[in-house]
Amino acid sequence: MSNHEHAEHAGSIKAYVIGFILSIILTIIPLVLVLNHMMGKTALTVSILIAAVLQFVIQLFFFMHIGAGEGPRYNVVALVLGLVFVVTIVIGALWIMEFNSVVQ
Repeated sequence: MSNHEHAEHAGSIKAYVIGFILSIILTIIPLVLVLNHMMGKTALTVSILIAAVLQFVIQLFFFMHIGAGEGPRYNVVALVLGLVFVVTIVIGALWIMEFNSVVQ
């Protein structure tokens, strides 16, 4: 597949519609789970986080076209590094909040 054909496929209306529908589904699922109290607190938190990560991946591939093209993968490496920083900060913040709630 040539670069031109790949670029057309990556930005096609079909790809955008599929990405949009998947994003809507991954938004509705946690909303229904929360509004109907279908799970316990831990299971609900995990399912919301899984839906968020899946939606993030869908946004990257269907709308931002990460990984499309034949050029250097610097943008993917920068994205992975940014994700490592964000995950480290979020996990560290949660750990600190949990530690402080136990001490008091």
